Amino acid sequence: MRLGGAVFNFSTPEEWVRRHKEQGFTAAYFPLDTNTPRDLILEYKHAAEENGIVIAEVGAWSNPISLDRNERSKAFSYCVAQLELAETVGALCCANIAGSYGTKWDGSHPDNYSQAAFDDIVKTTQAIIDAVQPKNTCYSLEPMPFMLPDSPESYLELITAIGRDAFAPHLDICNMINSPRLAADTAGFINRCFDLLGTQIVSCHAKDIALSDRLTVHLDEVPIGQGCLCYRTLVNRLNALPSDVPLMIEHLETQEEYEAAARYIRGFLPR
Repeated sequence: MRLGGAVFNFSTPEEWVRRHKEQGFTAAYFPLDTNTPRDLILEYKHAAEENGIVIAEVGAWSNPISLDRNERSKAFSYCVAQLELAETVGALCCANIAGSYGTKWDGSHPDNYSQAAFDDIVKTTQAIIDAVQPKNTCYSLEPMPFMLPDSPESYLELITAIGRDAFAPHLDICNMINSPRLAADTAGFINRCFDLLGTQIVSCHAKDIALSDRLTVHLDEVPIGQGCLCYRTLVNRLNALPSDVPLMIEHLETQEEYEAAARYIRGFLPR
């Protein structure tokens, strides 16, 4: 397992690497997009390689199944461009969500779980991958509470239907904790995810979730260590994989918060 997270206050590849070393991070979010000059992109790539830092993911956050044709077209082009960027820098994955039929790109819609949505996700994902035909990276869909995939079982169904070697699971456990039953046994749910997806997992997000007593059901993202996610199980299952899959801390505001989260997670690493 490799640990990574966001870093702050850098303007050069050297400073970017230094910030990761200061935090003890050996995995990174790639900080540039396709609008960046290629020479600078390669400088960051080489700086990571020379310092043993794995680029865990390139983000392609957009809605490629939007019902708005213009938004859908722009999202598709963006996903292709970001997957090409991920391929260039040797990222483990280019990560996006499947998308939504709702007005909010990552929001809910009653048809998001329909067979039509499943087929749309399969066709769109195949087209993105086929446009690039990556050899060094994978295109991945982050599980979400409002759309597919929303469970390890639905992820497995998508893997089979998409049928591309360059499609692999990016795991976000908290985004799939969508009921009090799952919140009550996150260790069991984590084991289910790894039992089903196992060695196919290319990257994993780290955050935490808490169930409150407010009716009807309220599940809220909270700082790592303040929720119900069983990090002992997550770290153990990641460490048991044959490759060093990154665990990427996310959604925090300051470097100090990332430091606190990293300390908590490291408490479960073998000594």
